[in-house]
Amino acid sequence: MSLVELIAQADERGLAVSGLACLDRCVPLLGGDDEVLRPLWSSLAEDTGTGDWAQRLEEVRGTLDAAGDEDEDEAAALAHRMLAAAPARRSAAELRMWADACSVAALRIHRLLDGAAARTDDADPVDACRAGRTDGMSPLVAAELRRQIAVLELLSAHGATGLRGALEVSTEGRRVLRAAVSRRSRRND
Repeated sequence: MSLVELIAQADERGLAVSGLACLDRCVPLLGGDDEVLRPLWSSLAEDTGTGDWAQRLEEVRGTLDAAGDEDEDEAAALAHRMLAAAPARRSAAELRMWADACSVAALRIHRLLDGAAARTDDADPVDACRAGRTDGMSPLVAAELRRQIAVLELLSAHGATGLRGALEVSTEGRRVLRAAVSRRSRRND
């Protein structure tokens, strides 16, 4: 099943986790530490409702400064937009839009960090890979696509108990992205 189909079929919790996991993997671009999104993960694990989610989301935004920096690069700008677009209400419709946007943004971020953006003539290979066409995809983007699919499959198969696995997948992805950011900064120095 393609990533687009998995997002279309996900329930409210799956959508929230999908968007949060994409954002979590991109935390190195936001200047946050590995624990900065933990309150949002806890809110989903405890299923404390929209009010608690909204409060914790505002705290996280304050910590990470959701607005970003005007001089930041495109990858960091995409990560900041993911955070800024997170819905305060955990309704399925709003979460589906956010999860879908986070999916696209995270794949584009990985494409930019891999340098693949400059090497392809394809108008938008991110849309193609989300639909299941993965020919010519860079290893960094392919790994991010696999992580996004794994998170949605974990939540679909295991419900709330899949949260731990989703967090582990996200933590692994954050390490990979942190290494890619580090490589890029060494290249640019």
